[in-house]
Amino acid sequence: MDVLWNIIVLIVIGAIAGFIARAVIPGKQDIGIGLTIVLGIIGSVVGNLLGSLIFEPHRFELGTSGIIGSIIGAIIVLGIYVMATNKRRITR
Repeated sequence: MDVLWNIIVLIVIGAIAGFIARAVIPGKQDIGIGLTIVLGIIGSVVGNLLGSLIFEPHRFELGTSGIIGSIIGAIIVLGIYVMATNKRRITR
C-alpha cells in the first residue's frame, strides 16, 4: 500500500509542479495533461539533483524532491523544452 500511495503523491505533486511551470514560462506549450504530469515528475528529479548538488555536494542522490524543488526543476525542464522546440520551428 505504501508504494501505491507514493505513486499517487508523485503524480499529484508532478501535476501541480507541471501546471505551475506552464503558468510561469511564457508562450504556448503544446503538451497535454499527461505530459504536464511527466514534466512535473522529471522536474522533481531535476530539483532533487540540483538541491543535492547545492546543499550537499559530496552526496549524490537520484530521487524526488518536495513541491518547491519540483516546481523549480519543472521550470528548468520546460524552459529547455521550449527552447529546443522553438529552434526546430525557426529552422523549418
